Amino acid sequence: MPLPCSRGFATLVRRALACCLIITAVLFAPFSAPAARAEATGIALEGFPYPYPVHFMPLRLEGEDLRLAYMDAPPVGPSTGRTVVLLHGRNFPSSYWEPTIKALTEAGYRVVAPDQIGFGKSSKPTFAYSFDVMARATIALLDSLHVAHFDLVGHSMGGMLAVRLARAYGSRIDHLVLYSPIGLEDYRLYAPPVTDEELAERESALTADGYRKQLMTNYALSLPPSAIEPFVQLREQIKQSGEYPRWLKSFVASYQMIYAQPVAHEIPLIDRPTLFIMGANDHNAPGHPFAPSELRAKMGKNADLSKALAARMANAKVKVFEGVGHLGHLEATQPFNEALLSFLAQ
Repeated sequence: MPLPCSRGFATLVRRALACCLIITAVLFAPFSAPAARAEATGIALEGFPYPYPVHFMPLRLEGEDLRLAYMDAPPVGPSTGRTVVLLHGRNFPSSYWEPTIKALTEAGYRVVAPDQIGFGKSSKPTFAYSFDVMARATIALLDSLHVAHFDLVGHSMGGMLAVRLARAYGSRIDHLVLYSPIGLEDYRLYAPPVTDEELAERESALTADGYRKQLMTNYALSLPPSAIEPFVQLREQIKQSGEYPRWLKSFVASYQMIYAQPVAHEIPLIDRPTLFIMGANDHNAPGHPFAPSELRAKMGKNADLSKALAARMANAKVKVFEGVGHLGHLEATQPFNEALLSFLAQ
C-alpha cells in the first residue's frame, strides 16, 4: 500500500529533474562568442619582439627611478671601430630600425639604438618631457658603453633630438644624419596650443582602422598597409593594458614637447657634417589638424625646408628620394642604406 506522501514526493522528483534538464540546456547550449579583442601588452612592450637583444640601463631623472632600453648590435665581420647611434620617431619603437641595423653592422659598424624614456620598452615617467633631458639620458647611455665619438642618425622626432645633441655635444659627433626630421619649422607659428585633455581624448578614441589610415596618409607611405600592421596591432594591445592611462599621458607629453620646444632655429648653427635624407612625398607636420585652414596649406613642405636650412649651414647637403614618404628606410631600403653608408664613409 503506497504511503500517503508518495504522490507528492514523485511530483517533487519530476520537477527537480525538469530543472536539471533546463540548467543543462542553458549551460551547454551553443552561444555566440564576443568579438575578439587584442591581447593586452604591457606599456613597456613586454613580449613584443625586437630584432636584437634588449638591455636596460638604470637612471634617475626628475626624481624618478627609470630604465632606458636599448639594442647594442656589434659589427658583423671586420670592424670599422665606429659606432652609429639611431634615434627613433614618436610613433615607432626602435625595433623598426631592423633593416638599417643589419646594413650598418654588415658594413662593420657597431650600432646603438635606444628607446627614449617614454617610448618602446623604456620606462614611462610622469614628468613633462624635454629634449634636453632625453639628450642627457642618451649621452649617459653612451658613456656607460664607453662610446666617446659616434655618428648620429635621427628620424622624425628623433631628428629633433639629434639637433639638440648636435648643439650640446657636437664635439662627440662625427657625422649627423637628419632623416625625415620633424621640427624643420616652428609649429607654434601655425597651430594654437592644445590641452592635454583634448590630445588624450583624440588619441584614446582613435580606432585601429583610423590609426592605420592616419599613418598611411600623414606619412604618405608607399608601403602596403600590411607593412605597418604590427605597429597598428601593438597600439591596440597597449590599449588593453591596465597601465594604458599612464602610456597615454606619456604619448601626450611627447606631443607637447615637440610643439613647445622647436629646434628649427638651432639647425643653421650646426657645424657637424650633416646629411638630410628626405622623402619627396613627406609632408608630415605635427599640429596640422589644429591649424587654421589658411595656414595649414603652408605646413609640412619638408624637402624644401631641408634645402633652405642646409644652405645656411656650414657643412650640409640634402638627398631627396622621389615617390617616398616619411619612412624611407622601409619604403626604399636599399637606396636609403646606400645613401647612408656613402655619407658615413666620407
